[in-house]
Amino acid sequence: MPLYEHVFIARQDLSNAQAEALIEHFGTVLADNGGRVLEHEYWGVKTMAYKINKNRKGHYAFLRSDAPAPAVQEMERLMRLHEDVMRVLTVRVEAHEEGPSIQMQKRDDRDDRGPRGDRGPRPDRGPRDDRGPRDDRGPRPDRGDRPPRDDRAPRPDRAPRF
Repeated sequence: MPLYEHVFIARQDLSNAQAEALIEHFGTVLADNGGRVLEHEYWGVKTMAYKINKNRKGHYAFLRSDAPAPAVQEMERLMRLHEDVMRVLTVRVEAHEEGPSIQMQKRDDRDDRGPRGDRGPRPDRGPRDDRGPRDDRGPRPDRGDRPPRDDRAPRPDRAPRF
């Protein structure tokens, strides 16, 4: 059977136990349709990049499954209909990675990014007061002096503000 990874976001006002119950519920949906959940992770409440249904945070859950396509489609359909689930993402993979997902690993364990590459270390910028005065630019002959704000004529393309 094909292998899948699923991530879903549930509403922030659920308790941790209710979010875990959602994971179990969708696992049973897969099992009823001939699939199985190989592993699941509860990532906790995380802040989202933008609001979804007036929510700034959500309970994130991750499932690794081995299921036929109709079972996955049925689970996705039920997830999208469930009022507590805000977003669903399902990806078919060739093989599941061993161990915990990248979200569950500590930051210390994720040093596989390596150094900065060809950019090298960032040089010290030194003090910023070495620039001196900006008077060397002189007047701007292309624009001339600006009239005071009250003396300017209104622009014909802009309606007056009230």
